[in-house]
Amino acid sequence: MRIAISGARLARFVPVLSGLLAVAWFAASAALAAGPPPPSVEAAKPLSRVVDVWDEYTGRFEAVERVEVRARVSGFVDKIEFKDGQTVKAGDPLFLIDPRPYQFAVESAQADLDRAKAQVTQTQADVGRANALSASVITQRDVDQRKSAFEVAQAQQRSAEVALANAKLNLDWTQVRAPIDGRISDRRIDVGNLVQGGQSGATLLTTIVKLDPIHFVFEAAEVDYLRYARAAAQVEKRASFQSPDLIQVRLADETKWGRAGAVDFIDNEIISRSGSIRGRALFANKDFFLTPGLFGRARLFGGRAPALLIPDEAVLADQTRKIVFVVGPGDKLAPKPVTLGPLAYGLRAIFGGLSADDVVVVNGLANPFVRPGATVTPQLVELKPKDD
Repeated sequence: MRIAISGARLARFVPVLSGLLAVAWFAASAALAAGPPPPSVEAAKPLSRVVDVWDEYTGRFEAVERVEVRARVSGFVDKIEFKDGQTVKAGDPLFLIDPRPYQFAVESAQADLDRAKAQVTQTQADVGRANALSASVITQRDVDQRKSAFEVAQAQQRSAEVALANAKLNLDWTQVRAPIDGRISDRRIDVGNLVQGGQSGATLLTTIVKLDPIHFVFEAAEVDYLRYARAAAQVEKRASFQSPDLIQVRLADETKWGRAGAVDFIDNEIISRSGSIRGRALFANKDFFLTPGLFGRARLFGGRAPALLIPDEAVLADQTRKIVFVVGPGDKLAPKPVTLGPLAYGLRAIFGGLSADDVVVVNGLANPFVRPGATVTPQLVELKPKDD
């Protein structure tokens, strides 16, 4: 079906259509000139709270005791009496060095001692007979000689006793025993090998580390040390260096501070090259889970302080400083450098740079139009703290 439009009607319709197109064009041009609408962001006023101040440090666990087990006497290894990596007690047998040469030395030393004792008995009897004889029968010179021979025999007996004790000691050292409780490493020598003993150059057989308790070693900054020391001197707050129950540590795969220990040592000097001081804490390790060399992060309680709390996501990095965006007059954004504190109540504590009346952007920062000086449409929300 076709609709016929007369020329008169078409002439009247064209001006109307042109007018509508002109209005639409002007509206689109105005919209383009005005630009996109201001981006919408969520903003909130920070919460005021008194928070616990914790200073965090990285460090590693170290064994309280570590011993290198070395041979004290030379010889061939006859037996190994432990399994690699097992837990041992002080006095447990570890290695047996061929004891036969040292057993022969003990028997020889015993024979020398018996001979020395017989000599003492003989010379003592000679002195007794000399004293019983009259001066007309034996001279004083002979008496003195017999007394001197008796004293020499006594000295030889003492020397033989020492030699026997040393021989027995060497024989005892052929049985290498664990000097401490702990976990043993693997064997460094096998049965049948010759080991060298002595004070220097002795063969390393294995190592043992004590695992319960275990030390955690860290370095604290000089300014932190000064703050703790002044606080302790003025008795203004409890300091972790004097309150050993207030140190906690967590491992690389842990999110909670579930391990509590005690600070038992602070070094006596500042490390000049790093401007820090070495500290050490003691932790229980009943299950031997903590291993020397394991990385951890520790925190020390530094008292309580007032702070403003905002979501951690609201904090941005600007080169070397941390900033937040606040909504100013005319809904324009302005950056503010802030001093960060710890996480508390599920939020980030701010110790400086913010006021309680600031309106902080807490959501919507990923929008590329959210930048310093930009106008935004803030939607006020209320921050809700979590259980600390």
